[in-house]
Amino acid sequence: MKYYGRFILFLIVLMVPLVSSAQEQSGAVDSLRQQNDSLVMVLRSQVQELQMQRIMMQEQLEKNGEAVRNDSLRLARRRARIDSLRSILPGAPLIVEGDTLFILYNRRGGITPESRVEDLREKIIDIGTSLTFFTDSIYIFEGEFTTDIMAGDALLMSVTDNDGMWQNQTRQELAAEYRTIIEAKIQELHAEYGMKRKLIGVLYVVGSMFVLGLLIWATNYAYRRWRYRLLRKLLRRTRPLAIKDYEVLNLHRQGILFLTCFNVLRYLIILLLLFIFVPMFFAAFPETKSFTYTIFGYLWNPFVSILKSVLSFLPKFFQIIVIIFCFRYLVKGLHYLMNEIGSGRLKVNGFYADWAQPTYLILRVLCYSFMIVMIWPLLPSSDSQVFQGVSVFIGVIISLGSSSIIGNVMAGMVMTYMRPFHVGDFIKYGDMEGFVIEKSVLVTRIRTRKNDVITIPNSNLMTSQTTNYTFSAHNYGVIVHTKVTIGYDMQWQLIRDLLLDAASKTSHLQKKPEPFVRITALDDFYVEYEINAYTRKSEMLSDIYSELHQNILDSFHSNGVEIMSPHIFAHRNDLPVQIPEQN
Repeated sequence: MKYYGRFILFLIVLMVPLVSSAQEQSGAVDSLRQQNDSLVMVLRSQVQELQMQRIMMQEQLEKNGEAVRNDSLRLARRRARIDSLRSILPGAPLIVEGDTLFILYNRRGGITPESRVEDLREKIIDIGTSLTFFTDSIYIFEGEFTTDIMAGDALLMSVTDNDGMWQNQTRQELAAEYRTIIEAKIQELHAEYGMKRKLIGVLYVVGSMFVLGLLIWATNYAYRRWRYRLLRKLLRRTRPLAIKDYEVLNLHRQGILFLTCFNVLRYLIILLLLFIFVPMFFAAFPETKSFTYTIFGYLWNPFVSILKSVLSFLPKFFQIIVIIFCFRYLVKGLHYLMNEIGSGRLKVNGFYADWAQPTYLILRVLCYSFMIVMIWPLLPSSDSQVFQGVSVFIGVIISLGSSSIIGNVMAGMVMTYMRPFHVGDFIKYGDMEGFVIEKSVLVTRIRTRKNDVITIPNSNLMTSQTTNYTFSAHNYGVIVHTKVTIGYDMQWQLIRDLLLDAASKTSHLQKKPEPFVRITALDDFYVEYEINAYTRKSEMLSDIYSELHQNILDSFHSNGVEIMSPHIFAHRNDLPVQIPEQN
């Protein structure tokens, strides 16, 4: 059109001079002039019209070129924006049973890529897990703005130009690629979930149940057939299990124990068969295959967890063994040292031999306590809140429930180092007198002269006054003393001599230091005399007192001296004297 307009203009330019020259040559002819004028007017109007068309065509061409350039720029900017977003946006992958098919990046309307992928995944699974499927039911439908992937009458997904641009393809090419991928996955799912697979699974389950029943029957048959045979063979070769004089397991008890263990073994085998075969039943069908791993996990995961815990605990376990080994031999060394001190073979200044055993017990407790403190952080889950809470709870219970026990223990330890008495000493506690027969950490036991064994808590002994006759007799001598009351009519020198004579005749009373007499009271009707004598035989005090009293009676009666009672007055109105007659 552009060249055609230029050719018309060229003709007009050539004809205009010709017309002008004709007018000049034939100016006389008016009719020709009029025709020429009309022709010129027509040609001029046509030229103007052609010029207007040319101008309009140029403007239209300029507009079209500008539109094409704008579309190209807009497309280039869109591609650049998509390229920049592709490195940032991860996209929404279509994952079906662990297999990633493709990735969607673009929205469709207000639907996000994630929603598009989730909807497509559900449709693929529904079609793939159906019992029947035809390959030609997956096809492509070309629309004006989208290319749709169809499954029969159902829409699987729509592919837009933006989807193709994200993959650097046209939407038709991308839709064809997606159709191939989706069709292959649906065929794969149908091969796994289809009717054929279901029939094979049913046959597999029936066969597995038959095998399971056969194995359980064989287990029960073997149990019934062999239990008594094995029992008889066992009883022929075994002997009663005894520890010293105590028979722990006789033959009858061993037989019962064997039958019980054999029966438990049978149930364990049956339980193991169920654990093996029941998951196999679920594994026959893809829909329940995940449940198979769950059942196996119930049996396998605890075993693996325990094994991993044991393996991870081995380094700390060896540390614990080394700590126990070191403290064990440290305690043995302390035991040897204290035995040497206790036996007297090793003497330490200021450390008594009877301190050796309680000191060893205290040091052993301290060593084992320190050992537990070192081992405690190495124990499994020692830093967990449950472990710490249980530890605190046990500590509180022990501290609340053992306050009196701890008091007795501390009192026993203090008394050990105070050394108020030893085993075998004759002591007095309150109104009780007896020999110490046992001295433990918690209590002390004494035996009275009547052979009554009395148990006294150490805390009571610690807070009460005790008298150790054995210690006094060994170091100073115990003073045996008794009192008599005599009337004022007797010379005190005579009474003194009679008391000293009675003491000299008493066994186990010492001559040195000499016995002595004290006048302790001058009452209204009589004088009170006290004889005192030393003895080293504290364990025979009762016998010594008895013999001393007998000798006092014999000495006074033989010399005509009456031992006054407070109720007998000096003037008795001719009452007889209170002295037995001599035979």
